[in-house]
Amino acid sequence: MKTIDVQAAVALAAAQAMAAKTQGTFGVGGVLLDQSGNVLHAMHNNVVRDGLIFDPTAHGERQLVDWYFAERAAGRALPAPEDVTIVTSLDPCCMCAGAILEAGFKMVAAAVDANAGINHDGGAAFASLPAALRERAAAGFCYPAVRGASAYAREAAGAAPQPFFIGKTVNEATQALCSLVFESTSGDAMALLNADLETDQLRDPASLAAGHPIVLALRRAYPDALAYRGTPHRPDAGLAPFLLTAMELDRRAGGVGEACALLDLFGNLLLCVPGNRAQSKIRTPFMECTRRYAQLRYELIRGADPQLRDEVRRHLAHPKEGTFVLAVGPDEGAASFMNLGAYGSTMEGALPEKNPAQFQYVRAGMAPAALSALCAGLPPLYRDVIRIRPVQVADQALIAALGHGAMAAT
Repeated sequence: MKTIDVQAAVALAAAQAMAAKTQGTFGVGGVLLDQSGNVLHAMHNNVVRDGLIFDPTAHGERQLVDWYFAERAAGRALPAPEDVTIVTSLDPCCMCAGAILEAGFKMVAAAVDANAGINHDGGAAFASLPAALRERAAAGFCYPAVRGASAYAREAAGAAPQPFFIGKTVNEATQALCSLVFESTSGDAMALLNADLETDQLRDPASLAAGHPIVLALRRAYPDALAYRGTPHRPDAGLAPFLLTAMELDRRAGGVGEACALLDLFGNLLLCVPGNRAQSKIRTPFMECTRRYAQLRYELIRGADPQLRDEVRRHLAHPKEGTFVLAVGPDEGAASFMNLGAYGSTMEGALPEKNPAQFQYVRAGMAPAALSALCAGLPPLYRDVIRIRPVQVADQALIAALGHGAMAAT
C-alpha cells in the first residue's frame, strides 16, 4: 500500500489505534513508510494482552523500530534509516522519541499528549530532550496542520512533511479520532499497570522450593536468578560479578559494555542482562531487562490456575518495589533518553515513598547535576508523577569494582 497524503497515513495509524482499543490496551497505533510513502509495516500498542500486562515498553513506535532492525538483521532489503518515516496517532512518549532518534527515522505525529508526549507543550521546541538531540528532533519530527475550527485544529509545527506527501494536512475528524481513542483507553490501561499487591502482601521468592514453577521460570530467564541477595534497595559489591559478566556479554552483542540488573524488594537478584544492539540499535540492557521481567510474569500468569496466579503476584512483584541497577548511568544520548522514558513506562505511576531510590546506577554517564536537570525538564508524567531521579549506588566497593568512570560522582 502506498500513501501520498499525510491524511491517508494518519488514517492508517488511527485504524491501528482502534485495533489497540479492541485489544484492551492503550489506543495508539502507527505505520512505517519508506521514502516513497509505501507502507513497510503497521503496529499498535501491545502493553496489555489478554487483560494482563505483557510488556510496558510495547508502544507502537518502539515496536516498529525493533521490527525494522530485526528485518534488516534477517537479511531483508529496507531503506536506510534516514529514508524511513514513522507516522503515529499520538505524539511519542520519551521512550519512543528516544528510540526514533536513535534509529535515525523521521516522524509524523497526529494527536497531542500533554502529559507524556515529547511535544507536550505543543511548541515543537523539544525542551525535554538533551540539548544535543533537540536539533535532530526539530529536523525530523513533524506535526502537520489540522484543518478545521474545533479544539483539534492546529497550525503545522516542527519539521516539514516529507516530500512524497502531496497532501500535507490532517482532517479534523481523524485528529479527533486519534485523540479520543487514546483518551478512552488510557485510564483502564494505567489502572491495570498499577493493580499489583501492596508491599505487606508480598513474599520472598527465595523461600520457594527449587522446583517451584516460579523459581524454574526465573532461572530459565536468567540462570543466576536468586544467586545474590543484598540489603534491600542497597546493592553492594556482591552484585559486581554478575554485572561484569553481563557487561562483557553486552560488548559481544554489539554494545559498549553496559548491563542492567533487577533486584526485588528483599534484595534478591532476579535478572542481570546485557543488551542486544547487534540485533537492534534500541535493544539496550534496560530495555531487555524490563521487557524480560514483564514477559516472565505474563507467561506465568496467563492460563495459570488461581493458586499459581496468586503465588506469582505475591512472589514476583511490580518492579517499583525493587531496584533497577544500571552498570552505567544515563548520558545525553538518544538511547539513554529512551531508557529514561522506558523506565517511566515501566513505573507508569508514582514510586512508593519508601523506595525513592528505585533507579540506581554504578558508573555515572554524566555529571549528577546535569542528570538531575535533565530529569527535572522531562514531560509532566515523568517529572511530577513518577518523579524519575536516577541515583548512584552508595556502595563504594561496587563502584570501584566496575571502575569509577570519568564522570563518576565524588
